[in-house]
Amino acid sequence: MADPTTRGRFITVEGVDGAGKSTQARKLGHALEALGVAVRLTREPGGSPGAEQIRDLLITGETDRWDAMTEALLLSAARRDHWLRLIDPALAAGQWVISDRFADSTFVYQGAAGGIHEQVLARLHGLALGDVRPDLTLLLDVPVPLGLDRTRRREQGGSAAQDRFENRSGAFLDRLRAGFLARAHAEPERIVVIDASCAPDAVAATIVAAVRSRFARDLAT
Repeated sequence: MADPTTRGRFITVEGVDGAGKSTQARKLGHALEALGVAVRLTREPGGSPGAEQIRDLLITGETDRWDAMTEALLLSAARRDHWLRLIDPALAAGQWVISDRFADSTFVYQGAAGGIHEQVLARLHGLALGDVRPDLTLLLDVPVPLGLDRTRRREQGGSAAQDRFENRSGAFLDRLRAGFLARAHAEPERIVVIDASCAPDAVAATIVAAVRSRFARDLAT
């Protein structure tokens, strides 16, 4: 069982829309709680009251409402508030934080797909958060057509409204997937690629196995 007197672990879940990030974050949270871990689920953009206000600016309106740099600046402001007010205090209290998206999404959406140089985004991240990065990032990988199909079916079922990021072209989504995979290739010690094209329970089992392997000492009973 994880020791509640020590600092918690920070796990992020990344991937293109339709990869199942929110579902798998919840499933992982339940699995860790069953192992005796105190878990805090959160999301980006958002997570803290101030960041949620910025989220409304980011996801609503026309697709071209903001350029990539404005998005990056807004996301950095939201992420700093999220870190200061929710993530860091929760980790300090011994909770494990699972976030549906974090900084990797900015490097991919506004960087690889949006055209901002990686070094510019790295400097921006450093100004906002210093050297903060997750202990583990789970990249849920699905082919773009499957992700689009899942997103459309979710919308048809009335479970979510389409935001301005989900209105981007197929070519943009192809760049997103390639960008995420490139980051995983560059940081294999932190980012684990999970095949998210199969059934949710099978994906969840793969994720739990990856987390238990990475944090075997923390989760020892």
